[in-house]
Amino acid sequence: MHTSKIALTASALALLAAPVWAGAQAQAVTDLNLRAGPGPQYDIVGVIAAEGAVDLEGCIEESNWCKVSYEGADGWAYGEYLTGNVTQEYIPVVAKESPVQINTVTYEKTGENDAELGAVGGAITGGLIAGPAGVVAGAIAGAAAGEVAVPDEEVVTYVRSHATEPVYVQGEVVTGVMIPEEVELTPVPESDYRYVYLNGLPVLVEADSRTVIHVVR
Repeated sequence: MHTSKIALTASALALLAAPVWAGAQAQAVTDLNLRAGPGPQYDIVGVIAAEGAVDLEGCIEESNWCKVSYEGADGWAYGEYLTGNVTQEYIPVVAKESPVQINTVTYEKTGENDAELGAVGGAITGGLIAGPAGVVAGAIAGAAAGEVAVPDEEVVTYVRSHATEPVYVQGEVVTGVMIPEEVELTPVPESDYRYVYLNGLPVLVEADSRTVIHVVR
């Protein structure tokens, strides 16, 4: 599988010698988009709730995207935010040197919504970065990942009614990730927030840390 940039905690590393997880289910560590294809340029067909269980068919070799089914809907989810249970500990299913064993699947392009990421308007090189605490690492440790208060409705309304040029980067939009420096953030008037339309969704960002604090759905 593709090497994840998210480091495992010491407790997870200790599991490397443990029996592997070979189950057919995984759990989302945060609200996670269910997409029509394996990439941020594909349409969002649903949202997997935090701690929601998905049926995991498998993941693309050398990719972080996995084919799943959630509440009767089939789609693709970003594997770094899906965890498998190994000896009562949850670890990412696509993490570096993970003891989790999963099937390999392929994606056959149909021509619909199959543009490469670099060909999508506003796309840039680079990817989303795990936040200071690490979304997945925090979940492994039992901490809440990226939870913040919902912003005022006036802020949300402004962001929805003032769309910016869309930007697409590698990875998936969840609270707690950091926006690359190459991405321009737009101020929200009379607010400490910044925002950007990222991977098909408007997101609110903490200006100093460039951390996503709320995904507007």
